[in-house]
Amino acid sequence: MLKLNHNYSDLKDSYLFYKIAQKTRAYVEKHDGAYLYRLGIGDVSLPLCDEVIKALHEAVDDQSQKQTFHGYMPECGAHFFKEAVRGYYAKREISLSVDEIFVSSGASDELGDILDLFDKSSAALVIEPAYPAYVDANVMAGRKIVHLSSGEENGFLPDPDESIDAQLLYICSPNNPTGAVFCKDKLKKWVDYANAKGAVILFDAAYEAFIEDEELPHSIFEIEGARTCAIEICSLSKTAGFTGTRCGYTVIPKELEREGMNLNAMWVRNRTTKTNGVSYILQKGAAAVFTDEGQRQIKENIAVYKRNAKYITDALDKLGIWYCGGKNAPYIWMKCPHGMSSWEFFDFLLEKAQIVGTPGEGFGSCGEGYFRFSTFGSPQDTEIAAKRLINLLSE
Repeated sequence: MLKLNHNYSDLKDSYLFYKIAQKTRAYVEKHDGAYLYRLGIGDVSLPLCDEVIKALHEAVDDQSQKQTFHGYMPECGAHFFKEAVRGYYAKREISLSVDEIFVSSGASDELGDILDLFDKSSAALVIEPAYPAYVDANVMAGRKIVHLSSGEENGFLPDPDESIDAQLLYICSPNNPTGAVFCKDKLKKWVDYANAKGAVILFDAAYEAFIEDEELPHSIFEIEGARTCAIEICSLSKTAGFTGTRCGYTVIPKELEREGMNLNAMWVRNRTTKTNGVSYILQKGAAAVFTDEGQRQIKENIAVYKRNAKYITDALDKLGIWYCGGKNAPYIWMKCPHGMSSWEFFDFLLEKAQIVGTPGEGFGSCGEGYFRFSTFGSPQDTEIAAKRLINLLSE
């Protein structure tokens, strides 16, 4: 008799964005098509840069000629793309071999797939508030989840808790949803903790391109000892607008071993069994991100999102409201005013200022009482929304 994975019945309803959509739809219907200022979306709004588009077109043309046509790509990634990523890390004085870099279809896919390397008896530690998929992927696998709460008292950047027993440690820096970024000293505590416990850090670096403070680490491999305890998963979605194009990469050092097994070699075996690689066209476009011109162009786009962040943070500064994020991340995490709950503040902003954000409760119980703004919207809408926020909360 067929048996299903009953862990799926343990999943909580993914109600956050569905509920937001329902509430906003009802408001627009009630108010005759009212215009909404959407600061909740986590998707980019600017198109791919010219250098990427040029490379994509060239790759399509390559596929039309017998002498330049590419069929199946190497399952772990094309050498030209991995070499581009290796060069990017080298600029930050991180030495990688191309065999330690794996091309993926994006960080979200890889964060789920990477769990194949670990037995379900290994507990996962999730620092909350957190990207909900960390929890859901482990629930699906039937894995025990340990929740480590964070808050204003530690800037939503907690230290390891020696009393916690977990073998998989999720760290997202810059963080979604809080926008908080671990400094090197704090990240070193987690690296030392993982090495001492024999744990593995799954480091989500999807937003590293938004870091502007030079002293803050972009990669966990800037930290001594990380090569024996960490896997880094990165994406071009927010870095270069690849949300609809889908390409990313994962770094697994060859020194990373547990129970006499090498995780790099295990992942090679996994990818060569379960995938046929990312397409030639996408990898050519992605490689263009790491050229000098590609870097210049994507930084222009990121600067637009940075200006959006400043509209919002300037408004919150004027209002005297606590927040973190914004400067080194595309998200701003604010404390709801007047003791409002996350959903009360959502309704208040929608009804009084036609602003849509994301209630913090949706990212874990310790997100209650907080609210996330995204900086990926249009500059015009974001500037107007910031002014409306000042007018509304000054009253």
